Amino acid sequence: MQTEGQYLIEVDRVLRPGGYWILSGPPINWKRQWKGWKRTEADLSSEQSAIEAVARSLCWKKLKEKGDIAVWQKPTNHIHCQASRKVIKSLQFCQAKNPDAAWYTKIETCITPLPEVADIREIAGGGLKKWPERLTAVPPRIASGSPDGVTPEAFRQDTELWKKRLGYYRTAINQLGQKGRYRNLLDMNAKFGGFAAALVDDPVWVMNVVPTAANTNTLGVIYERGLIGTYQDWCEAMSTYPRTYDLLHADRVFTLYKGSVTDGMRWDSQIADHEDGPHQREKLLLVVKTYWTAPDQSQEQPNGSA
Repeated sequence: MQTEGQYLIEVDRVLRPGGYWILSGPPINWKRQWKGWKRTEADLSSEQSAIEAVARSLCWKKLKEKGDIAVWQKPTNHIHCQASRKVIKSLQFCQAKNPDAAWYTKIETCITPLPEVADIREIAGGGLKKWPERLTAVPPRIASGSPDGVTPEAFRQDTELWKKRLGYYRTAINQLGQKGRYRNLLDMNAKFGGFAAALVDDPVWVMNVVPTAANTNTLGVIYERGLIGTYQDWCEAMSTYPRTYDLLHADRVFTLYKGSVTDGMRWDSQIADHEDGPHQREKLLLVVKTYWTAPDQSQEQPNGSA
């Protein structure tokens, strides 16, 4: 399949049911802009025709084209799309056992199926509350029993736990209580995104990470709350710019990965009691990355020299 097809298939995979794809610029509005883009009319017309064809094969609905912008919408479920496969043979549904798989997963030239529904008016996977209610409402995945073993009550308890724990963090880390002190935060083992949710009224941005070593895949829950997140194997380098984050939060990460060190990294560290008091076995480790430079080896004299 052409490059445009592969690209749009991946766009479809990451879009929620009923989500929108907006295309701005070439080839949209090529009839008026083709000279300025220094491309032929035939080339631009062919490119837009190919995009339109793939969008139709994905069962997207084109809502609007105005000026240099065009908007398509993904269907809220796949009832009609599945029925149309009897006529459209070029793009079928993927047969993968886990449609949520995303870590080291190869891109396939097929449509990732949405969760099944009983009625054409039903939203696949369940509808979402409007923001900010969406942040604390039980996510559809949990309400439907996915992921396994996670109940609505467990979700609510986790939300309350992080409200309480964040209040304690502010007393243990004075800078955390100073608005504007931190901006870019990363939660290394986010679970349901409770830490980020508790910070909703602070002027911060939190990247929620679900480790690939975690027993339960909760990334979908994080996105359903209206938060952002990603997968990561913390035994591998993270695909981000060095020195990106002001604060890293690591709840229970060391139970997933062994052999962590702090003194060897030349960090300033201290142990604080649990929010429920000193008799709790669980403790809080606070570390600050310090500024230091390695010695200039060119200035060191070899062994045995005067």
